Amino acid sequence: MPAPTSPFTALLMFILPWPLFLTGILGGFDTDSHFRLIKKLTLGSAWFALGDALFSTTTYLLGSHASDTLFSLPLPWNLGSFALSVDVNILSVIMMFLVALVGLIVTRYAYTYMEGDAHEGVFHHWLALTLGSFLIVITSGNVWEFFVFWVATSLFLHHLLAFYPDRPLALIAARKKYILHRIADLSLLIALILVVHTLHITAFNQIMPAMTKISSPLPASLEWAGALIALSAVLKSAQVPLHGWLIQVMEAPTPVSALLHAGIIYTGTFLLLRMVAIMSRVVWAQDMLIVIGLISITTASLMMMTATNIKGSLAYSTSAQMGFMLMEFGLGLYALAVLHIISHSVYKAHAFLASGSTVEYFRWPVLPKTASVLSAGKIIASWLLSTVIVILTARFLQIPLLHNLPITVMGVILAIALSQLIYSATNQEKSHVISLLGITVLLSALVATLYFLLDAWFMRLLAVILPKPSMPQGIVPDALLGLIVLAFMSLLLVQQMLPRLLARPLWRAVFVHLYNDLYIDMIFTRWIQRFSPMKKTTSLPATHQAEHPLPEMRLL
Repeated sequence: MPAPTSPFTALLMFILPWPLFLTGILGGFDTDSHFRLIKKLTLGSAWFALGDALFSTTTYLLGSHASDTLFSLPLPWNLGSFALSVDVNILSVIMMFLVALVGLIVTRYAYTYMEGDAHEGVFHHWLALTLGSFLIVITSGNVWEFFVFWVATSLFLHHLLAFYPDRPLALIAARKKYILHRIADLSLLIALILVVHTLHITAFNQIMPAMTKISSPLPASLEWAGALIALSAVLKSAQVPLHGWLIQVMEAPTPVSALLHAGIIYTGTFLLLRMVAIMSRVVWAQDMLIVIGLISITTASLMMMTATNIKGSLAYSTSAQMGFMLMEFGLGLYALAVLHIISHSVYKAHAFLASGSTVEYFRWPVLPKTASVLSAGKIIASWLLSTVIVILTARFLQIPLLHNLPITVMGVILAIALSQLIYSATNQEKSHVISLLGITVLLSALVATLYFLLDAWFMRLLAVILPKPSMPQGIVPDALLGLIVLAFMSLLLVQQMLPRLLARPLWRAVFVHLYNDLYIDMIFTRWIQRFSPMKKTTSLPATHQAEHPLPEMRLL
């Protein structure tokens, strides 16, 4: 058993990404001629990463918590030093294991999915580089190491998104993402320069102690750094109105969609968690994260209702969920944001990789069910019942709802989610309603119990590295909390009453506008085409061109 000060875990975490990264580098030479070797090395490296992550987690739990630096290079202009180092803490260990697990699942799926493709070796080459660099981002302990591999991950992912050069929609989406991510990179670079010049440190684990020595108000440089970090995180998280690229990258191979939506899309939120010591002190930046996240939740959820294919619906869902995580961070619910990342990552990886099976299922004829009659009374009763369940569960677990407004808001959102489950039970055949409703109520109570218990557990687990959330005070925070509740209540009513709403001309027009992403992405697309025209391909059949048109206005 390693001693508490042993850097053994740090050594294991340092080794973890490099087989993947080196496989990607070596695979860049005459890739397609040795595609079998490259795909086997990539899969083997992914298995090694998961095994190493499991071993590292075990040694961490046994007490090896020391971080370590293996290489350091001084930088000019008072920028500190660039170092290959590992920051060993509970957040990096959790995220390392999660990314290694999702990476293996995606790699194994791609091993079969890409079989027979003309450029199979090239795909696995870029996949290994992307996974390897992303794992270095997760484990890095130096801000400049983090930045270098943050940029590298995005650049490697670009090659996967544009893997099929004969798909115009995929190429235009990759270009949009490329431009937005370069702005995010520039924003983060300036923020890191401000942080390093102000605090005179380059190690992540030294930021929290340094910030505790600074009394309010913060220096203007750190205020600006917090704003730039928030901007970088928002751009990386595909928030409305800059979400279009995330929807259109569905033209990339399915394993790429799964890797993006179940892993790499969280780089923005992970950045906020890494810089939480600064962000928790920049209150107005947190308020902006709440506003931006709430706009994305509302708009992307409404757009998701208009989606006509499974992968598109999943993409809108990811944009909304990323907005949810930003909102949680803005509310100071940092541990809940980490829990959200874990649950959403596992769910989204399964959803994308199983999307083909879902389509096959719906190709089979299904007997029509008896249409249920929409009842506003049932909707209200379902919400009231779910609210009672949440309150009683919180009271039983001694969760101080009324004394913690952010937790109260999340409890209201939980009640809204559970009300949909209860409402669906009330719309079944009358002979089964009572028994099914009883089962649904018990299931809702179990979900609420697990939600509060996991939140409390993660708060204790991450208390060492995350600051204690401060209670929001003032008119603006109270207004934002009320706006959150109103937005989620409105989404519930719209979702339940959508068939009735579409019978009215006004709502049909709104539906068409939402179906076209409110035309914002169309403007961005035309701007991209104007300043960066796409090359015409002569090898693309006419039928294939018709299947993948560039984004234009769609009418229902």
